[in-house]
Amino acid sequence: MRQLFCFAFFAAVSLPVFAVTPTEVVSAYHVAVAHGETAKALSLLSPAVQIYESGHVEQSKDEYAGHHLPADVAFAKGTSRKVLKGSERIGGDLAVVVQETETRGTYNGTAIHMLGTETAVLEKKGDGWVVTHFHWSSRKAK
Repeated sequence: MRQLFCFAFFAAVSLPVFAVTPTEVVSAYHVAVAHGETAKALSLLSPAVQIYESGHVEQSKDEYAGHHLPADVAFAKGTSRKVLKGSERIGGDLAVVVQETETRGTYNGTAIHMLGTETAVLEKKGDGWVVTHFHWSSRKAK
């Protein structure tokens, strides 16, 4: 009985250490894409995720998986993304993560150096967060 109490106590005390913030979910998504771990990346998205990029819209996780995700993986594998500035706001079961980024590397034989902005909207699902919306914008660095 004492062992059970100790286990329960330490599990409860340790729980916040394992809590994942919305910013950590966004970061985990980008790491998964960069490593080609598409199942992991997709697990962090809502089935009804909307992704806006360069005037294009993808209306679901399935649409993104079947259309743009392979190109995102190829791009991320040849480049490195650095967060220059970011913030997170949480209100109840919704969160917004905004980031300014710098990306460098090579894609399709072309040198890449660009600055980007990202807005991610996340929704609380159980003990975690899922991305319901990404909006990406970028420009060439000077």
